[in-house]
Amino acid sequence: MIVRRAERSDAPSIAEIYNAAIAERIATFETEPRTESAMADWIAGHDEGHSILVAVAAEAPSAGPRAVAGWVSVAAYRPRSCYSGIGEFSVYVARDRRGQGVGKDLLLALIEDARRQGYWKLVSRVFPFNSASRRLCKSCDFREVGVYEKHGKLDGKWLDTVIVERLIPENLV
Repeated sequence: MIVRRAERSDAPSIAEIYNAAIAERIATFETEPRTESAMADWIAGHDEGHSILVAVAAEAPSAGPRAVAGWVSVAAYRPRSCYSGIGEFSVYVARDRRGQGVGKDLLLALIEDARRQGYWKLVSRVFPFNSASRRLCKSCDFREVGVYEKHGKLDGKWLDTVIVERLIPENLV
C-alpha cells in the first residue's frame, strides 16, 4: 500500500467506504449516508494540519479513486487553545480490504504525519464490540483509557464507547 494525502477525486471511494461503515453500524453513530459531493467538500475543507490520508495499491497508485482501500483523518479535538496539540482521528477500511494491514498502514502514517504537525496526542472513541478497531489501535500503541457510558444512541439503543489515546512523546515539550 501507498499512503498519500486525499484528493477531491478520492471522494467517491471515501464516501463508499464510509457509507458501508454507516450501514454496518459497527464504527460510527452516523446514520445518514454521505454523498460524493459532501465528501469532496469535506476533503477540500481540511488543511495541512488536519490531514486526510488514503491507502492505495502500490502497483497502481494513480489508478483513480476506486483504487482507495481505506482512509484516515484527524480533526481538532476541541477549539480551546490548550487542546491544540490533540487530534481526534477516524479510520475506515473498505470491506474487501479488511484484515490485510491497510488500517495499520493508515494509522501508522497518520501518527507520523501528526508527529510532523506537532501533535502531542491522538484520541478516538471505539464501540466496545468493534474488536477489529480495538486490536488495530492496540497494535499501533494506543491505550484504552476508559469508557464513555451511554455515549450516544444508535437505532434507538444507548451505546458505550471505549476511549483510546496515543501520546507522541517527541512533541511533549
